[in-house]
Amino acid sequence: MIYEFLYPLHTVFSFFNVFRYITFRTIFAAITALLICLFVGPWLIRKLQSLQIGQRIREDGPQSHIVKKDTPTMGGVLIIIAVVISTFLWSNLSVYYVWIILLVTVGYGLIGFADDYHKLTGNSSKGLSGKTRLVAEIIIALFVSLVIYFKPGFNSQIAVPFFKTVLPDLGWGYILLATFIIVGTANAVNLTDGLDGLAIGPATICFATYVLFAYFAGNVKVATYLQIPYVPGAGELSIFCGAMVGAALGFLWFNTYPAEIFMGDVGSLSLGGALGTMAVIAKQEILLAIVGGIFVLETFSVIFQVSYFKLTGGKRIFRMAPLHHHFELKGWAEPKVIVRFWIISILLALLAVSTLKLR
Repeated sequence: MIYEFLYPLHTVFSFFNVFRYITFRTIFAAITALLICLFVGPWLIRKLQSLQIGQRIREDGPQSHIVKKDTPTMGGVLIIIAVVISTFLWSNLSVYYVWIILLVTVGYGLIGFADDYHKLTGNSSKGLSGKTRLVAEIIIALFVSLVIYFKPGFNSQIAVPFFKTVLPDLGWGYILLATFIIVGTANAVNLTDGLDGLAIGPATICFATYVLFAYFAGNVKVATYLQIPYVPGAGELSIFCGAMVGAALGFLWFNTYPAEIFMGDVGSLSLGGALGTMAVIAKQEILLAIVGGIFVLETFSVIFQVSYFKLTGGKRIFRMAPLHHHFELKGWAEPKVIVRFWIISILLALLAVSTLKLR
């Protein structure tokens, strides 16, 4: 809204011409979301404590997590509020993709909210049934994928990292791929959210990386130079990503070890859904597997563990899945697991950015 109101004044006062620059608005979107989280966070923590909205602990989880019981949860609401307000303030709301990314963020947040609510009212660590939640996620993702696919001028080709001339056109199959990416990323982030700051750290790094990808994809000169797909309007999503980075850092202020608040499914699903949608719109779908490599590792650790357990009649690959619990049970202190996963995320993000030139 700030953009909508102030940028038209540049014809009278040249100073307001600064609002045309995506970089300027991205920076202030991040600062705005950060400040909202820092100022509202303490109040929200007190409110959740007064309402007795506390974390339920898995009975089969590490015993060291018992102390986390009743820590305020559903803090992801704070992230969503900060991101939505900041995006509305600094984005060009006439851009089609801004509304799509906000729809996914809020939609998946509502699914997570319902899941968290069922956990709290049921007084257990189990929320909505897996089937119910998955169906709801697919409905939103499929709708968004169809909307994106049928947008005039949309390109159903996918970019393959390291190979600039390999651009397979999936046609209608792209709808299924986009749906899978959005749903898969949402659940991957959800699986990773098991330690204080573990999911929010890599998510922050991913969105910071997609600030660049969105800006490059939305700038015809840069996209042509880097030989990546040009997506008109995608640059405006840099502002959304900036807001997400700011909100994530603000939330991390309270979520760092030992956490004062957890994001809950309302946070992890909305973050993951938004990240998957960003990858689809910015036409860097496959690259998401590198940028979000931590989420991929965590997900596959669960898949391999469950599959091996069933095939061998009870044997395990890891001491516990997801992977972060395996390292906990090996004796790693929780902060050590968290920071090392962050370091890996930074390295993967740098590798992902480097692929834009290693082609």
